[in-house]
Amino acid sequence: MSESAVAPESPAATTRPAPTVSVVVPTRDRPELLRRAVTAILGQRYAGPVECVVVFDRSDPVPVDVPTGDGRTLRYLRNDRTPGLAGARNTGILAATGELVAFCDDDDEWLPGKLASQTELLERHPETPLVSAGIIVSYGDRDIPRPAPDRPLWRADFLRDRIMEIHPSTVLVRRAALLDRIGLVDEEIPGGYGEDYEFLLRAADAGGVRAVREPLVRVLWHARSYFFDRWQMIISALDYLLDKHPDFRTDPVGLARIEAQLAFAHAGLGDMPGARRLAVRAFRHNWREQRLYAALLASTRLVKVDTIVTLAHRAGRGI
Repeated sequence: MSESAVAPESPAATTRPAPTVSVVVPTRDRPELLRRAVTAILGQRYAGPVECVVVFDRSDPVPVDVPTGDGRTLRYLRNDRTPGLAGARNTGILAATGELVAFCDDDDEWLPGKLASQTELLERHPETPLVSAGIIVSYGDRDIPRPAPDRPLWRADFLRDRIMEIHPSTVLVRRAALLDRIGLVDEEIPGGYGEDYEFLLRAADAGGVRAVREPLVRVLWHARSYFFDRWQMIISALDYLLDKHPDFRTDPVGLARIEAQLAFAHAGLGDMPGARRLAVRAFRHNWREQRLYAALLASTRLVKVDTIVTLAHRAGRGI
């Protein structure tokens, strides 16, 4: 080789260092579940730095006794914004230092290869602001795998279907896109119900969503979740969603889904005429929407609302 020749750089010299990931974990009064979630986050098989930001919702932080290790940091914050998941997530987002931001609820658990698989997917698709992954729904003594779609997802996809596999605990998003194009989590949604879904509608509109098909997060479904019987708040939140995103009314399938959910919530309140009226409206938009039949069944009082919800959860489904 002549003195003027330039040797090619080795792959190690041109490989970009793995980006720092900040993981926002909202929590309240669940120390054992929190410890499990944080342990799984800090134990990721991921070459880059991981910053875990635990946000205590309207309560003083209580440290978690877990080892950190090299390249792993653990921080504690208090949410003094809007009480609930939305305010806690935003507290963590604004304090995060990583190039990438991830969400994990305190009762969920990442599998060891989650971050490595997702960052590889982001690297292959620089135009994509947010990636997700499949989930394993854990309900009682059952584990139900729910692989994620392996195609790009756009706003029209999320209007039509919630796509429950794109769970908040799977989210990994570029922080710059989050702050500049997507925006923070909406803290105005009544009770915080559906804040993750509303966020995904905006993320899909800001460049689409991709997902690792493999289930990489174990999602714990409780026998009675926070939202299980707060029917009036759910109704207010769904009405808010329709008002904020009027293009639901241009998609009969998506609109029928929301109307059927409203119908079921009215049945949960005991407003059986209202439940039937909304179910009929959903039928006119999309007679294939299964939730409307669940709402009609509940409105007859032949089967209790709680029973229908429990049966759906045992099948790994939501209402």
